[in-house]
Amino acid sequence: MTTPSFRAAGLDDIPIIVELVNSAYRGESGKQGWTTESDLLDGQRTDPEELTRLIQTEDSMIVLCQLNDEPIASVHLEKHQEGAYLGMLSVKPRWQNLGIGKRLMAEAELIAKQQWAANKMLIMVITLRHDIIAFYQRYGYVRTGRVEPFPTSEKYGIQKVPGLLLEYLEKSLVCSSER
Repeated sequence: MTTPSFRAAGLDDIPIIVELVNSAYRGESGKQGWTTESDLLDGQRTDPEELTRLIQTEDSMIVLCQLNDEPIASVHLEKHQEGAYLGMLSVKPRWQNLGIGKRLMAEAELIAKQQWAANKMLIMVITLRHDIIAFYQRYGYVRTGRVEPFPTSEKYGIQKVPGLLLEYLEKSLVCSSER
């Protein structure tokens, strides 16, 4: 496999990212990969308005992963007072299980450290997604026990399972030699 490249997404990339994110999380195409939420949620995962806001907000970006100029993955990264937030990690279903998500996550962590001097990365995962939680745990994220209800707005999806919860996971970005 060719080495993927990474760059900050611009407004021109929004249609590609909408398709990429929604295909990774929802609908029939999402069922081809292991990151689908189709059993828990219907509807969209994101839309052009949300991505425009995320790209235009200060200390927020969408990182796009490309292979031979083909966008295959993306992630939202945002500076927070606690460190940085990583969200909407999406890999096209046909590119899943090839290490792309791991590479994109490492790139996002590097960006957070270099651009924002972040010493901690936060993510939120639906508590019923044990496979996704295990994925993040393999890469150093720990469960915090801090939960909040999944948003009820259809903008983020229509719940098939009532009472969904999101749990914060976190990872220290400080090497043991830096502590």
